[in-house]
Amino acid sequence: MNDINQAPAGEAGSEDRTIAMLTHLSGILFGFIVPLIIWLINKDKPEKAYLIDQSKEALNFNITLLLVYVALFVLTVVTLGLASPLTLLVWLGSIVLFIIAGLKANGGATYRYPVALRLIK
Repeated sequence: MNDINQAPAGEAGSEDRTIAMLTHLSGILFGFIVPLIIWLINKDKPEKAYLIDQSKEALNFNITLLLVYVALFVLTVVTLGLASPLTLLVWLGSIVLFIIAGLKANGGATYRYPVALRLIK
């Protein structure tokens, strides 16, 4: 298991760190689309271990968020809108986590979201 402050396979290059940062931050506007594209492009390139790891992490978190938003939508409909403040709280929390992840990735640290289903391994 990797230490939270170390890249998976050696030192991550500046370009990989920048792409990893943008991959995390892209979740704010584009959800799981950008992390999925970055992961699919790089998944067979062992020299891109850091970028693969961080794109999978961003992808897993964005898929988790999608599932949470669907559940909150259903809950909001069932409770006639009483659950809608939860959606706002989840959205604000996700923005904070995206920014933290982006900053950590830009610094070369391996970031793990505190709440994410590890669907893509």
